[in-house]
Amino acid sequence: MPNMKVVDMAGKEVGEITLSSVVFGQEKVNNAVLHTAVRAYLLNQRQGTQSTLTRTEVSGGGRKPWKQKGTGHARQGSTRSPQWTHGGVALGPKPRSYRVELDKRTRRAALFSALTTKVVNDEMIVVDAITANEYKTKTMVAMLDAIGAAKKTLIVLPAVDSCVIKSCDNIEGVKTTQWNSLNVYDILNCDTIVFAKDAVAKIEEVYSK
Repeated sequence: MPNMKVVDMAGKEVGEITLSSVVFGQEKVNNAVLHTAVRAYLLNQRQGTQSTLTRTEVSGGGRKPWKQKGTGHARQGSTRSPQWTHGGVALGPKPRSYRVELDKRTRRAALFSALTTKVVNDEMIVVDAITANEYKTKTMVAMLDAIGAAKKTLIVLPAVDSCVIKSCDNIEGVKTTQWNSLNVYDILNCDTIVFAKDAVAKIEEVYSK
């Protein structure tokens, strides 16, 4: 089981925590399942609302532009065919769903591998408690500087805390989330992941079973 020091918001070490080997200490990082999870996340962000007009949907073109034979032109049936200017689009995109569903086993394996990667690479910090009494960006900036977080940081909270969330909104590269909203893409996309100690406990309580 990996051990990690716990610091306060001033960056001072206040204790140590033993992380679950199931969640944070996988023997081998599964890169294939990480790729699958990231791909599924990005596909699920697509709205799939792009649409083009086919020749039947473009206004006009009801009359045959010239007679079939004797003009020297190629035969044409409509001025809204795809080869005409202002014509319809052939084989263009239509609204569709890009959604990809992953089974529970794959989702968990990807999450555990992503968290293990952060622990192995020393890109994870555990803070005793992340709190803010008022909407103050300066408080969160001071905390991130004190604990040595990188510019691109993901802060994981045990519950919704509007003061902390709003205080982090104006900090470039910093994103906040709750332990039950964690996803593999956000974990891998940050340089440092900062956990509140209670958030670690809740993740281990749910996923270590």
